[in-house]
Amino acid sequence: MFHARQLDNWIHIRRKSLSKWQGFLYTYIMSFSPYTIQTNEQVLSSLGVASLQHGLSTQEVEVRSKEGRNEFASQQLNWVHILLRQFNSSFIYLLLGASVFDLFLKEYIDALFIIAFVLIDVFLGFFQEYHSEKTIALLKKYVAPRARVRRDGKEFLIDARELVCGDSVVVQAGDGIPADIRFLETTGLMINEAALTGESVPVSKNTAKLIQETKEYFKALNIGFAGTVVVSGKGSGVVIGIGKNSALGAITQLAGGTKRKSSFEKDIQGISKFILRLVIGTLVVIVTANALIKGESFDGISLIIFSIALAVSVIPEALPVVTTFSFSRGALRLAKKQVVVKRLSAIEDLGGIEVLCTDKTGTLTENILTVQEVFSSDAKKNRQLAFFAGLAGSNINSNEQHSANAFDSAIWKYLSNKDQQEVKKYEILGECPFDPVRRRNSVLVQYKKEKKLLVRGALESLLPLCGARTKKEYEPCIQWAKEQGIKGRRVLAVCEKNMPGKVTRDLSCEEQGLTLVGLLSFVDPLKETTIPALQKAKNLGIAVKVVTGDSKEVAGAVGVDIGLCKNQNEVLGGEEFEQLNDEEQKKAVREYNIFARVSPEQKFNIVERLQGQYKTGFLGEGMNDAPALKVAHVGIVVSDAMDIAREAADIVLLEKSLGVIIDGIYEGRKTFVNTTKYIRATLSSNFGNFYAVGISSLFVNYLPMLPVQILLVNLLSDFPMIAIATDSMDDKELERPHQFNMKDIAFFATLLGIVSTVFDFIFFAYLSRISVEVLQTGWFIGSIITELLFIFSIRTRGFFWKGKMPSMSLMVLTGCAFIITIALPFMPFGHTVFKFTALSWSQMGVILGITAAYFAVSEAVKLGYYKFRVTSNLNS
Repeated sequence: MFHARQLDNWIHIRRKSLSKWQGFLYTYIMSFSPYTIQTNEQVLSSLGVASLQHGLSTQEVEVRSKEGRNEFASQQLNWVHILLRQFNSSFIYLLLGASVFDLFLKEYIDALFIIAFVLIDVFLGFFQEYHSEKTIALLKKYVAPRARVRRDGKEFLIDARELVCGDSVVVQAGDGIPADIRFLETTGLMINEAALTGESVPVSKNTAKLIQETKEYFKALNIGFAGTVVVSGKGSGVVIGIGKNSALGAITQLAGGTKRKSSFEKDIQGISKFILRLVIGTLVVIVTANALIKGESFDGISLIIFSIALAVSVIPEALPVVTTFSFSRGALRLAKKQVVVKRLSAIEDLGGIEVLCTDKTGTLTENILTVQEVFSSDAKKNRQLAFFAGLAGSNINSNEQHSANAFDSAIWKYLSNKDQQEVKKYEILGECPFDPVRRRNSVLVQYKKEKKLLVRGALESLLPLCGARTKKEYEPCIQWAKEQGIKGRRVLAVCEKNMPGKVTRDLSCEEQGLTLVGLLSFVDPLKETTIPALQKAKNLGIAVKVVTGDSKEVAGAVGVDIGLCKNQNEVLGGEEFEQLNDEEQKKAVREYNIFARVSPEQKFNIVERLQGQYKTGFLGEGMNDAPALKVAHVGIVVSDAMDIAREAADIVLLEKSLGVIIDGIYEGRKTFVNTTKYIRATLSSNFGNFYAVGISSLFVNYLPMLPVQILLVNLLSDFPMIAIATDSMDDKELERPHQFNMKDIAFFATLLGIVSTVFDFIFFAYLSRISVEVLQTGWFIGSIITELLFIFSIRTRGFFWKGKMPSMSLMVLTGCAFIITIALPFMPFGHTVFKFTALSWSQMGVILGITAAYFAVSEAVKLGYYKFRVTSNLNS
């Protein structure tokens, strides 16, 4: 996996300077681009290599090895640094400050309570980051451990990390490309570049120089890129890029230089800063007002201690444990559905996803070619057409039913068992491998005494070789091929020729007077789960965008099939996107749903543009997806994704189904709703008590509530809040993406806080006339009961009795807190430790009556608030 700290530094620089980003791309592209237009001789000359067969000398290797090794170095951080970094949060500072004040007030239980929450939060963050630091080692899996090189005229195996630029390398079927290579010799060389480009069909490589220099991976037909795999044939060439200067190295730097900042973490920081500013500002006003009003009777020390306790009471210290419980429950439920959550806060981020970007190959489609349709002049010859296509493949005389060639595998599966057995009866007398220039391959087969030449390839390359016929006779074939191309399907033409006489060694000389048997079209089929999952996403208000390295035709065809676009005109290519200016790119990511032929860098850029406007998730599986996975708010991969992509992601789907992502989004929304319940409830209640107790201190010469009593209110009211993570919720709250809206939360907390403050003053007006002890005890009881009742109001947006039943955990913990609150003032322990006094039954009755009235008014204000919001949203 990519190094998270490198990614931090890189993305910071990228956002700070666009020119530096362009410079990075230019430097990388220039590592392979110039070689694409050089002849073999020019390549050898520019690299200072005498000949491909001789390779470099030992002395030359020693000199060049000083420039660096073919590996991916990373700056490893000490675990102590990772641990200390977990404390770099304004909310953690707030909680630690509160615990210090508690210790100063000798409220050890409350202090330990807060510290325990901090330690849980720190441990989870440390565990996740320490795990991610070790993932850089996985990159070694994508650099072949051994490479076959020619040095001093000899060929032998070496550790791939010892490769240097200019080394002469030989590769064959099954080999991983150990570095970026410019091929100088090839024989039927086919390379699977799906992990790099998203192209589901292996690419044929050759040695010819390109007419025009290219910056695109898929156009570099004479370059082998690190991290890709040879599926057939063999080739040799010289190394032009190693380590960080290779294709894989560039992607590593791009992904390794990006740090994903959880949206949830940003929101929590915003909340903590809001609370801190509000509390400090209010306390300054209260202390100053007390000093001015009370004059000589002002007890500064007692008031400061009182103010500290009052400030601590506002802090929602249970927030870390509430979110931890919510995340853990969500992760457990998703684990049962074969979904692994690597970053717990990603569950919260899932709930807010507005745009889900997804790769095509292996994600929406099966990444397995299948025969879609066959076309011949006579439908009765369709079976013969498929049979001849199979004969011209690589399965003859093989005990294997699968081939490294995607077309051969598709044809083999299409054949009946009987035809498969018939194919194996034929003997190969000669063959001419597929050549990207000729765009066809030829096979001479024999069964008994019958010899037949079969030629397979692009229709436009085979028609000139067919017997003299009018263009009109071939028009149906040409038209059919065009229609299949529009649908994004790949077309293969098959020709035959009987060979009764002696055959020359060069089969290409015999490719004349052929008979066109027919055409086959191939498609990478959609997964069965794709369309239902996309429909679920639409129902949940999630926009889906396809970002793929495949061609515009193929991507457009898939887009039409899944309903994301109407035709090819609604597909934007990577080069087209790159040519747009900043504002045009922002507009393009909003308007287009399909992006094709995009490089890893362009995927990264598209996702980043989206993130500036929407909360974005990215679903992919290949090496080319890793940068986008890392920069997205939520990175998601499928089960068989490359390890690099899997480690760059937050969520791994062990089951190949987009449906589980929708389940994950649903779980994320549940977590968001419950977390928001806690924040709204605790801020509304705490602000109400905070203002009431603080303001009332201006009118009496004693503390309306002792510091120890204030902290106990905080502890008992937060105790049942822990269980809010288990609570049920209304279905309507899960139908759309959610985002933390600080203005909305602050307005709601202030509005309901005012209601709480009004009723606190009612408590004060009634109880202060009796005695100081009764006021402090009665206010303590009233404060906790009102907060406990408020939980059952805030947990639903409608009438509380119409909402779903609260969870058993919430009801039990609330009941326990209620019993303790009522019982404590009547116990000797409550008298000696907390300075409470026993209340009369009439006083208790009045307190309970006021709390009931408070609940009714709060419920009415809540309903009015949400009704006003709905009306405002409709009008806007």
